[in-house]
Amino acid sequence: MKKVIFFALSVLVMTSCVSKKQYQEAVNARNAAEARYNEQSLSLRECETNNKNYERMLTAAQREMGDLKTANSALQASLANSVTSSGANISKLVDEINASNKYIKQLVEAKSKSDSLSLALTNKLTRSLSREELKDVDVQVLKGVVYISLNDNMLYKSGSYEISPAAAETLSKIAKIITDYSDYEVLIEGNTDDVPISKTNIRNNWDLSCLRASSVVQELQNRYGVNPSRMTAGGRGEYNPVADNTTADGRTRNRRTQIIITPKLDQFMELIDQAPAE
Repeated sequence: MKKVIFFALSVLVMTSCVSKKQYQEAVNARNAAEARYNEQSLSLRECETNNKNYERMLTAAQREMGDLKTANSALQASLANSVTSSGANISKLVDEINASNKYIKQLVEAKSKSDSLSLALTNKLTRSLSREELKDVDVQVLKGVVYISLNDNMLYKSGSYEISPAAAETLSKIAKIITDYSDYEVLIEGNTDDVPISKTNIRNNWDLSCLRASSVVQELQNRYGVNPSRMTAGGRGEYNPVADNTTADGRTRNRRTQIIITPKLDQFMELIDQAPAE
């Protein structure tokens, strides 16, 4: 009888050990799958950001091409009308059309080069940012102007205009970008959602947006050595939204601080070799 009980206990222990091992293997497999999922999600976000930049460039190019085609059609119509009604000098009109077509071609080429340089500059500015930082930092180049938009959740302590310790590394990289463009003015612009502020020392969202912009300016000056004479702190309150304030996600997007830089054309041209391949 004792032997039977001992054998049963042995089987029970062996079964329990095997189950724990299988359970741990399952947990490890789940953790590895979750890590792969998170990495793929970040990669997808980067791809979506680049796609949006390409779509904006394509839309602008198509709009400009449409305008140029309209102008060319008007010139062709003018030629036909002149030949029919007034016997205008055909040679002169042909020269004008050829000159117009040449100008159109130059505009299209300049537009293509500008888009390539804008994309190259965007890539240059975002290259130093980590995947985690890209969640809270949006960099765009529109008509030669650099817009760096920073999420307030990353920049400030909750309900405050004091800079968060978590923002230090990102602001150090932003300061490096500003320092690289040492000849240009820099505008730091605060924006809020439309929820009224309820702080005794802050009257409204105008005050909050200005105070937050001022905090960034002083942080860039005092901690990272950016020349204060180059910087301007301004606030637009709740009156420059980029999303719908009726949703939580929209209000989060509207609570942002923008750093606006205008690079020189010659510095822009230096980036041509870094433009991404088509």
